[in-house]
Amino acid sequence: MPLRSYGVLAGRVVDRRREGSTDTPHYQIHLVDSGGTAYRAAVNVRSQQEPSELLYVADEDFRHPLTETLPEAGSGWTALPSHPGGASLDFIRGNLFDPALMRALPPDLDGQDNDLADKLDHYVERAIADPAASVYVFGERWGPEKKTRDKVFGFLPGNGVHDVHMNQGNSKSFRADDGVWQDGGLLVHLPGEQRWVAVFLAFQSQAWHTDDATGHTIDAAPPRSQPGVEALRIVAALVNPEGPAPERETVTLLNASPHSVDLTGWRLAGQGSRTLTLSGPVEPGAAVRLPVDGLQLGNGGGSITLLDPDGLKVHGVSYTKDQARREGWTITF
Repeated sequence: MPLRSYGVLAGRVVDRRREGSTDTPHYQIHLVDSGGTAYRAAVNVRSQQEPSELLYVADEDFRHPLTETLPEAGSGWTALPSHPGGASLDFIRGNLFDPALMRALPPDLDGQDNDLADKLDHYVERAIADPAASVYVFGERWGPEKKTRDKVFGFLPGNGVHDVHMNQGNSKSFRADDGVWQDGGLLVHLPGEQRWVAVFLAFQSQAWHTDDATGHTIDAAPPRSQPGVEALRIVAALVNPEGPAPERETVTLLNASPHSVDLTGWRLAGQGSRTLTLSGPVEPGAAVRLPVDGLQLGNGGGSITLLDPDGLKVHGVSYTKDQARREGWTITF
């Protein structure tokens, strides 16, 4: 079954604590909401299974339509339904980042800027220093534990969020936690700089092709360690053409390989359940601009996903309302 209580915690960071690299360490974050309620976010920095190093990626200028669906800054805990169209995270279906950019980092090492705790420090300490910064932590809630003080920061009642990482495609030991649209993550809003920072974590033992209903690993999927490294990539889209609706929207694919790729059986998926079946060859190193009538790429932000003939995700992108507002301009990814 999926996580019992999935959602997002919105608060202000007031403290943090590193737990080193022994046993099952976490990076601990102390947050407070606008009502004064305290929470602890326990972020895994080491896996119980080998390889123990977590996969990490940070986007320092995160642009995604989900930022417009988040609860109010400082609002505390908000439960989220595990389905698309809202603020819930899904590393595979939500096109939040390119998994090929993730890299493995040790939990804690001597020296500067060379481990996962250092990377988290960089953004968390920034949020502590900026009184206007707001932080959103996605994962599973525990508490409130009315008679139990928090074991790290000592506040009462004990209260917080964990599983701040990918929560699907797990190995057999953790398969019961699998689900779609319930992944963890950390977002930092810096309003003075008009930007978002996003941090995403995954275990190396997790799979990147999962069932759309259960989140379990697709055993028949080819052994691709990470998606996004195949030949075809989405490089551009015209989502707001000039003229009245219905406009002629397009998506541009690039074949980065030295071989021709036959698009027969491939599909493009937009927001929701709409898909478009493709056909025809894409020559080596060539780009093809495809009309996508019927896919309905919304001007209010959305996502575009490329699926191979087996229905497996090969590449995906997202765009915001602000990126789509200029009529006739092509968005590049």
